[in-house]
Amino acid sequence: MADGAVKKPSRIQRRNRSLILDAALDVFSAHGFRGATLDQIAEAAGLSKPNILYYFEGKEEIHVTLLNKLMETWLDPLVTLDPKGDPLTEILNYVRRKLEMARDLPRESRLFAGEIIQGAPHMSPHLKAGLLPLFEEKCAVIQAWMDAGKLNTVDPRHLIFSIWATTQHYADFAAQVEVLVGESPRTHDGADLYLTTLFTRLLRN
Repeated sequence: MADGAVKKPSRIQRRNRSLILDAALDVFSAHGFRGATLDQIAEAAGLSKPNILYYFEGKEEIHVTLLNKLMETWLDPLVTLDPKGDPLTEILNYVRRKLEMARDLPRESRLFAGEIIQGAPHMSPHLKAGLLPLFEEKCAVIQAWMDAGKLNTVDPRHLIFSIWATTQHYADFAAQVEVLVGESPRTHDGADLYLTTLFTRLLRN
């Protein structure tokens, strides 16, 4: 191996890191950062606590690693909002993608929500460097559509907030939704129809 070359992790090391991160996602999404412990993560991963500490310095590093991996996934639907597309179609597609993420990635949604509720202690730099410029860019796109008469005029910022609130509700409050609707949010198709109708009526001229 050449001097300074970084040794690639073995298959077992990659597997164990993946096991730890998946287990930690379960634990953090259920208990939050403060309520989670390395013992819980170790038990969920089927590994010893010393084994966990071989791969990560501690609970905080695991948490930050998960959040860093999540950020790109979380922003992708907003990134793909196309200024050249049909405005209403683009926004409704964004709503559907966020709803799909709530259904398919409920643990990730609760992890993100828990971090924000705590004041974003680990994600604040990402919010400022990653989310803020993207948010401002897409708000400008939506405002341009409205100025051109292609959509009803509303505040683009609060439109995006409303989309986040109404879609992520199905992940963050899944237990409540399941009790009140009588079925898992993952199989409840009424949300798609309702949100499509809601935002179509809000935005269509």
